Amino acid sequence: MTPLLELTQVTKHFPVRDALGRPRGAVRAVDGVSLHVMPGEVLAIVGESGCGKSTLGRVALRLIEPDSGEIRFEGEDFSALSGKALRARRKHAQIIFQDPFGSLDPRMSVAAAIEEPLILHTGLTRAGRAMRVADLLTRVGLRPEMAQRWPHEFSGGQRQRIAIARALASGPRLIIGDEPVSALDVSVQAQVLNLLQDLIAEFNLGFIMISHDLGVVRHIADRVAVMYLGRIVEEGPTAQVFAAPRHPYTRALLAAVPGQGKKAAPLQGDVPSPIAPPPGCRFHTRCAHAAPACSAAMPELAGEGHRAACFLADTLPPATAFHENTTGGERLTRLAARFQRENG
Repeated sequence: MTPLLELTQVTKHFPVRDALGRPRGAVRAVDGVSLHVMPGEVLAIVGESGCGKSTLGRVALRLIEPDSGEIRFEGEDFSALSGKALRARRKHAQIIFQDPFGSLDPRMSVAAAIEEPLILHTGLTRAGRAMRVADLLTRVGLRPEMAQRWPHEFSGGQRQRIAIARALASGPRLIIGDEPVSALDVSVQAQVLNLLQDLIAEFNLGFIMISHDLGVVRHIADRVAVMYLGRIVEEGPTAQVFAAPRHPYTRALLAAVPGQGKKAAPLQGDVPSPIAPPPGCRFHTRCAHAAPACSAAMPELAGEGHRAACFLADTLPPATAFHENTTGGERLTRLAARFQRENG
């Protein structure tokens, strides 16, 4: 099966200048990332703040243009498109931003916000667009008459549902969610995650979820990719990565979740500067298992299915499995089930 979205060695560097405007380097936000997502699959991208997750999501949709690498959407070279061809393709790839209030124009009613992609990407009449807006609001659990209200009249969870409805308006086959539930209360998170799972199954959507909440990732994702300083350091099926992480950084992330019991070796020092990352493995300056080879060469992702960019991945001592019942994942599952019972 052809991947819905495929990135190959994609990079994005942001120039840094001093007070006089002279170049003094570049922030290597995304530095040679390769990944893919299949139709109907949920891929989670996790990592610390500043690792490049959000930039990668925007680069994948060309909201930010990559410096190099290849982006293919349904087998077509997405990075080579421009003008009308790019706009025609973009109707099939949408994004849900982290801030449900900032992503909605306060000067546009809900109806106008959802109708905008319908005007751009469909030939529906005004009456047809009104019916489509009502249908989308119903699908995300809101009443059609709410279409005439303004964004400030809704709660955070309702605004995120409106953002989801807008993302679905053009009939996309891929959606990228940039921390789509991080700003919401845990009960509202459960409702929105439950909604997303239903929509993914109904429309066979490919979904890339950018998140730092490992409980949420464990709850919704089929595969997970772990980022550190602009690179993917581990990737594989969610159950395998959480049960037996192969990269020391992944182990540290999982062990840092409260209630995990036995901890991995604590991380040493601060995150290196993305302007001047260390040579070799970028994590070796903080890794308790680092060997001389780790600073001499950059490890590449290796393995079948469950891959890690670590020279020592196969020699590390067994890792402690991630216990979901000590995170928000099980709580989210219970809350989502209760919401379904109470709301049919």
